[in-house]
Amino acid sequence: MRILYDSKKEEYKSPFGALRLGQKCTITVRIPAACRTREVYLCFENDNTADTFRLNMELTGEKDSYQSYTARFTLGKTGLYFYYFFVSTQESEFELYRCGYADTNIAEGKKWQLTCYPADFSVPESFVGKVMYQIFPDRFYREHTEDAADKLTPFYIHECTDDVPDYLPNDKGEILNCDFFGGNLKGIIKKLDYIKSLSVSVIYLNPIFMAYSNHRYDTCNYKRIDPLLGSEEDFVHLCGEAHKRDIKIILDGVFSHTGSNSIYFDKENIFGCGAYSNPDSVYKSWFSFGESRDDYDSWWGIKTLPCVNELSEDYIKYIISDKDSVVAHWLRLGADGFRLDVADELPDEFIKKLRDRVKEIKPESYVVGEVWEDASNKISYNVRRKYFSDGELDSVMNYVFKNAIIAYAKGDINAESFSREIMTIAENYPADSLHSLMNSLSTHDTARIITSLSGCDEPPDKSEAAKFRLLPDERQKSTERLYIAALLQYTLPGTACIYYGDEIGMEGFGDPFNRGYFKWNEADESIFEFFACLGKIKNEHKALQTGIISFVRCDDAMIFDRHTDGEAVRVIINKSDLELKIPNENVLISHKVSQIAGNLRIHKGGFAAFVIDKGE
Repeated sequence: MRILYDSKKEEYKSPFGALRLGQKCTITVRIPAACRTREVYLCFENDNTADTFRLNMELTGEKDSYQSYTARFTLGKTGLYFYYFFVSTQESEFELYRCGYADTNIAEGKKWQLTCYPADFSVPESFVGKVMYQIFPDRFYREHTEDAADKLTPFYIHECTDDVPDYLPNDKGEILNCDFFGGNLKGIIKKLDYIKSLSVSVIYLNPIFMAYSNHRYDTCNYKRIDPLLGSEEDFVHLCGEAHKRDIKIILDGVFSHTGSNSIYFDKENIFGCGAYSNPDSVYKSWFSFGESRDDYDSWWGIKTLPCVNELSEDYIKYIISDKDSVVAHWLRLGADGFRLDVADELPDEFIKKLRDRVKEIKPESYVVGEVWEDASNKISYNVRRKYFSDGELDSVMNYVFKNAIIAYAKGDINAESFSREIMTIAENYPADSLHSLMNSLSTHDTARIITSLSGCDEPPDKSEAAKFRLLPDERQKSTERLYIAALLQYTLPGTACIYYGDEIGMEGFGDPFNRGYFKWNEADESIFEFFACLGKIKNEHKALQTGIISFVRCDDAMIFDRHTDGEAVRVIINKSDLELKIPNENVLISHKVSQIAGNLRIHKGGFAAFVIDKGE
């Protein structure tokens, strides 16, 4: 008989998941009576503070040849805790660890994790369980052409929006990313009603600040809109029009590096005030130079992206704390928060200061970090990050769910493996952070979802990748998988984030083929209507916004529930050869179903989401 403990089940740990500081918690372990147990201790290690302590567990009951030992406690400090059990019997003493997903093991294994976060931590309701829309500004919509007099050169604008973005190196072997399509802020304003038709509540804009490249991650001036995008007045107008439609605007904050061609670094000596071109520059403390000016730290060795010293006092003042700092400037002009690019490369102290300042200026704003792994226990550059345990971020980009959704939709993992990926994140993240996760299916850094789901490998030859298009049967297969993927994107905990064009079935492998101009005249209406329907459902049902998730069945059919007080929604995806029968009422969305004798039958490859009584 095994010793029983599963931290994801309420009979063993209540409440489920992360704890607020001071929140009461109960942990119970069940030990076979035959072990003749004398004492049991619950042992904790706070990874943030290195504190250790243990709690005596009391014998609280005996049933089915098992004795239950229970500890009731509150944690006195925030932090990332790891815990295990110490058991003393009449014959021996041993430590009990986690084995695999839900089993235990004596003497060796992993410790269980418990995130304890600040008691006053919360995420504004405007960003919880919503629909978000990500826009790569140059490629969305061009409303006229902006005055390019101050645009950093060289650059050119494609005459035809059907062109493939430049992907071949020049005669020096460089890919300059200096081709533009002319998408601008006025274009986004013109399409706000289109965006709202998808039930969008938040728009996330890739960088809009003055820069050299088309992706604008090489910031030239944090306090100026790029000339090709428009003006500060255009930005204020965009925020105003978005707010009229109950849409928030969050900006991409690229604070780990600047562009080499910037007012801060000025490698080309255009501005005369940068740390590279001027030894007396006011920005010199931002950068680290070696024995020569050309020996400087750069992001991943890319010399056009010099790294900044984020903890430089002058840099913190400029970005965060000054009266007209970068974050203050844009929040006061109408922005509602920031997405922090490469959050793993920003010091915890910097992120904490930034979020505190953002909340001070606009309490209902949102700060989300780019993190690709489990953000609760992430280690980067040999440092355990405190994104949640120190209340540094409201939430993160959710690549964990994205990867699991794609793998499940393609059949690369089964329902059991999928559920474990989801429940691990649900257990590790604060509830508010979980329900405000950016759940994307594709982004500017990954292949478009309909291409990913095809299973087609990206050709090694860029020219082949540029002209690649799915064949009709490949696209049909991919579209069927997309319906499943999007259903999961909208019904799992978090905010469903649409990468512009995914809702009309745009194709493309990785950068730059995932960054094409929006195909306004080639929309797949069936895909669009599906996304529009999902958005409407998510906005109308609280259970899909903040509901607790529980998996009911994980085999050839996957069933999970989202439930809040007074409402529950059940999601069924059928990959079995058998037809699944469900009530023909309260169905929110379905695919590959038929009506037989007053019931709906979900066929193989089909799915349905419907409202159930909470107790069902």
